[in-house]
Order: sequence, then C-alpha cells, then structure tokens
Amino acid sequence: MFSGGLTACFWPIILVLCLTRNTYILPVAEAIWLTIPSSGTKCVSEEIQSNVVVLADYYVIDENNPDQIPTISARVTSPFGNNLHHNENATHGQFAFTTSESGNYIACFWKDGSHKQDSELTLGIDWKIGIAAKDWDSVAKKEKIEGVELVLRRLQGTVEAIRGNLVYLKDREADMREVSEITNARVAWFSIASLGVCIVVSVLQIWYLKRYFVKKKLI
Repeated sequence: MFSGGLTACFWPIILVLCLTRNTYILPVAEAIWLTIPSSGTKCVSEEIQSNVVVLADYYVIDENNPDQIPTISARVTSPFGNNLHHNENATHGQFAFTTSESGNYIACFWKDGSHKQDSELTLGIDWKIGIAAKDWDSVAKKEKIEGVELVLRRLQGTVEAIRGNLVYLKDREADMREVSEITNARVAWFSIASLGVCIVVSVLQIWYLKRYFVKKKLI
C-alpha cells in the first residue's frame, strides 16, 4: 500500500519532467554563439509573451588577441520598438527586464567604429527566460526551504510556466483563426463584387454593340 501510494504521488512529477524536455513548450536558458561581422549588425529575436522575466549576459571572445578585446555596442528593443537596453564600447554586458507586451524582442550587436573593421568577433549570450531566470537560491534562503520541498516548488513553477505558455498559444491560435475568417469573408465579398462588375461590363458591351450595329444599319 505504501509503495503504491508513493508511485501514485510521483507520477505527476515524472509527467512534468517529461514535458519540460520539450523546449518549445517551456522557456528555458539558451546559450547562443554569434559571429559579429566586420561591418554591419547581427541580431537575434525571441517571441515572448507578456509579464515574463528576461535575463541575459553577453560577452566578447577574441581568441587571437585576448589582451586587447575589441568592444561592441548592443541594443534591445520591444515588439513596439521601445528601447529596453543600450550599451556602447563594452566587452561584456547584461540586461534584464519584464516584458510588457507579447511579440518578438530583438537584440542587436555590432562592432564599434573606433576599431579596425577587418575581422569578425565571436559573441556569447546566456539568454534566460521565464522560470529559468528565477533565482531559486534566493527563494530557498528567503522561504527557508530545501531538499524535496525546493524541488517541488520548482516543479510548481514549471507547471505554471507550461500552463501560461499553453494559454498564450491558445490565445494566439484564436487570434489567427479570427484573422483568417475575416480574410476569407473579405475575399468572398471581393469575388462577388468582381463577378458583379464583370456581368455589368458584359451587359454594357452587348448593349453598346447592339446600338452600334443598329445605328450602322447592320442589323
């Protein structure tokens, strides 16, 4: 009886662990490597829903000349074009914000003009979103929890994040379906209007030709 009860209790935890292996369902930390061109801008984007915490740490790597690492500039913008982060002449930087609207958040990086533009740079980005950006060590110290209780708290946060993403996807699907239905209705009305115009033009052409032939006494 006791063994069966433990198995039943751990089934939901096993299910959550299986779901969290899918990175498309749950926002997780991402390590990204970018090659900054000698001239131009390199950008990365992420589609994020509203009220989500975003943390990122970026740093320049130059293996050929580690003592004199060139600097870069960085800018992060929201889906509506608001400037969330801007940094210049830096080899390392961080940005953190909570999203206020859903959409694509874009981070762009480029070399500073004060350096030679004859070589490329490697940029590393540690990008954390949602539950991955939460400082669980601080939570454990503040609430004085540890061990299994801390694991269960993290799993609870994971479940809430999964639910939030599923609701977001459901809302997006509803919006896309509404837009599709409106587009289909407009296309149908446009087709009917085009058919009506063709019929009217055909009738006018027949009337004009008939009148022309009668005037020329051809019929």
